[in-house]
Amino acid sequence: MPRLQTPIRRNDNVLVMAGRDRGKRGRVLRVIPDANRVVVEGVNFVKRHTKPNPGKNIKGGIVEREASLHASNVQLVCPECGAATRVGRQVLDDGRKVRICRKCEGVVDR
Repeated sequence: MPRLQTPIRRNDNVLVMAGRDRGKRGRVLRVIPDANRVVVEGVNFVKRHTKPNPGKNIKGGIVEREASLHASNVQLVCPECGAATRVGRQVLDDGRKVRICRKCEGVVDR
């Protein structure tokens, strides 16, 4: 499967647009570009049954953790206007390429 370039990066704030957690906001913890997926903090919890492993100091039991979501099911939240928005690209006068909000034309990258 080809690697797709997603406009969403680590530490971005996103809004979940589809699925059982629709409407929740969270910070992106991990981006998995090969599968076009993202892991969002506090969203899409799954229960994982783990065996104890004393060598790695892992206790057994049922662990809840975040699972990945498809990148098409989240939308970037603009830090300037606070709205979920599509992402555009722009080259600034100093030559930097930055992501911009399609609603307020504000720069998303710090």
